[in-house]
Amino acid sequence: MTPSQTVPSPPKINADGTTAQELYDKCLALAHNLWWSWTPEVSSLFRDLDPVRWRQLDHNPIALMKEFTPDRLDLRAAEMVLYSRINHAYRRLKEYLGSKQTWGSTHAGVLGARPIAYFSAEFGIHESMPIYSGGLGVLSGDHIKSASGLGVPLVAIGLFYSQGYFKQQLDESGYQSEEYIDTRIDNLPMQPAVDEEGQPIMVSMETRSGNLVAKVWKMDVGRVRLYLLDCNVEGNSPEDRQLTSRLYGGDTRTRIRQELVLGVGGVRALRALGITPGAYHLNEGHSAFGPLEVIRGRMHDDGMTFDDALREVAQNTVFTTHTPVPAGHDRFDEALVEEHLGPLRDQLGISYEQLLGLGRVEPQNNEETFCMTVLGLKLSRRANAVSQLHGHVTRRMWAHLWPWRVEEEIPIGHITNGVHVQSWLAEQMRHLYDRYFPSDWADRMGAAEVWQNIHKVDPGELWETHNALKTLLISFVRRRISRQCRRRGESEEAVEHARNLLDPGVLTIGFGRRFATYKRAHLLFADLDRTAELLNHPEHPVQVIFAGKAHPKDEPGKELIRKIANLRHDPRFAGRLAFIEDYDINVCRHLIQGVDVWLNNPRRPLEASGTSGQKVILNGGLNCSILDGWWAEAHDGSNGFAIGHGTSHVSDEITDARDGQYLYETLENQVVPLFYRRDVDGLPREWIRMMMNSIAGLAWRFSSDRMVMDYTRTCYVPAAGGLSCEMP
Repeated sequence: MTPSQTVPSPPKINADGTTAQELYDKCLALAHNLWWSWTPEVSSLFRDLDPVRWRQLDHNPIALMKEFTPDRLDLRAAEMVLYSRINHAYRRLKEYLGSKQTWGSTHAGVLGARPIAYFSAEFGIHESMPIYSGGLGVLSGDHIKSASGLGVPLVAIGLFYSQGYFKQQLDESGYQSEEYIDTRIDNLPMQPAVDEEGQPIMVSMETRSGNLVAKVWKMDVGRVRLYLLDCNVEGNSPEDRQLTSRLYGGDTRTRIRQELVLGVGGVRALRALGITPGAYHLNEGHSAFGPLEVIRGRMHDDGMTFDDALREVAQNTVFTTHTPVPAGHDRFDEALVEEHLGPLRDQLGISYEQLLGLGRVEPQNNEETFCMTVLGLKLSRRANAVSQLHGHVTRRMWAHLWPWRVEEEIPIGHITNGVHVQSWLAEQMRHLYDRYFPSDWADRMGAAEVWQNIHKVDPGELWETHNALKTLLISFVRRRISRQCRRRGESEEAVEHARNLLDPGVLTIGFGRRFATYKRAHLLFADLDRTAELLNHPEHPVQVIFAGKAHPKDEPGKELIRKIANLRHDPRFAGRLAFIEDYDINVCRHLIQGVDVWLNNPRRPLEASGTSGQKVILNGGLNCSILDGWWAEAHDGSNGFAIGHGTSHVSDEITDARDGQYLYETLENQVVPLFYRRDVDGLPREWIRMMMNSIAGLAWRFSSDRMVMDYTRTCYVPAAGGLSCEMP
């Protein structure tokens, strides 16, 4: 050996037997499976590496890990004594992925070799993965998380939106503006999907105006693999490269092209991946072109006629509709349908009129546009709404598709939506449940008996935990509002006022959702003087936190935001009202974990289900809602508050006036007095009892575990050829 040659130093071995590189690789493995996002001990591990950057990076562990080298991570792990936590988390992930003893292995065995293919236009899994806009996406995210936890064999298909949904900012006048930001793909837990030869999978969709090409990405969500199609690839026109850049952006031509990619492209991607689904679940009409491609495949592979293939594919297809609002159902004119489905129609061997008829209630009515919901209903044999009331509304809405049946016999059932407990439960509440619930409670969240243990919790301890979460919420609101003031260039006085906004001791109401006009965010302000009296009562004051976005083209929704946000300038509401910009999963998490009351006042029966109020239950908040959607089947008089009596007038104007009066009366005569009625220890005993009743009776019923179990038993297994069950 020459003097200039050196022997490389052996890697440092830590006390736990790992090298710095091995430790770093374990953290990367944890970051690349979104299981971490609903596993608190793992997310807290990343947070502890650098709490400030964790917040600044929108809780993105991959972006955070890029700021560490293996050696720097090793030093930080030593400083924070993280070695055992990292190793334990890594072992847990491996055990979770490798476990064969799951609910699904017992109840969904027929799906083991042929999984469910779950299609959705958006997936709300975590704020660091911005491919969602609101309720539908969050529902889809919760659905696949529960499928993962239950071990139900399922693959998911969606679109990759490189700019996601918009970032919302309000100007000084309260008017919403939209900003679209490119997402850095290298900061996301995605890799290109590859075929058996290791080549990236690309799919092509023929149209009358040329081919569309999409790349396929893969992402691990626990045990579930999520595949996302992306049109920003060579071979597409500049316009088409932007096709999947924005969620719910563009005109109807953009929308139909996105839905062609999702449905037809999604089915072709599964075929290229070598996946043969046992059944297909279309979550809303956006993916309803998919079964046509499955039919084409059966005709090509098995020599079937179109009619025979349609019958068989429909038996394997589950369709879920989420909206009773006519504007929520995509419709396209016949020229757009022929442009985009014409080549597929040729291969199916059906006429122009036959294709259009599949998307019409009246197939021969040339005045009727092509509706994706109608197509989804005609190409499936198992269809469901998302709450009991929505089931009634949906059967009435689409009864003309089955004119020979009475309304009660329309083949559309219901499976009420639920939420993923682990994703929405505050860490403080989880620790509380750990002390009083059975040791295996986290594995049995869909079981009613598990949640009855809430009655064993000391009322004072439950109230103290809730108030700690409320304090965290108010701190979050103050940070956000003061940041908004600084961005708008407001005075130091305004910024300072924001830093002291709201009072932890005051009854706090939360309202967070899409600002569509039928959701009536303004109902609380129907009488400003009465609202001011309510909020500024000298002994029993109230404060309200709002958040939500309006669709960029929804000017009435934007006007609602402007009016509510501008009330901060009214001295009657100073310190009692806050509007948080850019509502997303992170903002929602803070709100639903910290509010005393969650307000929901849609115009009945236009709320199909609603899930935000279900998240509140888990954390001890109470619902105050119109008897619509899920609350119509949940409220029993002892677990929250009902606004009105579950009726609506034929006149929207009269309904709104009447419901506004009911809202004031409910708040003034029930909610406020009960909250401030305290015993000698300062505890609102009756309020706490209502909190316990809500948790005990509703947490299991409205969990996504229960929801996915219902889908598996009543839809997935029979659609895949297993033992049939009745739709609930």
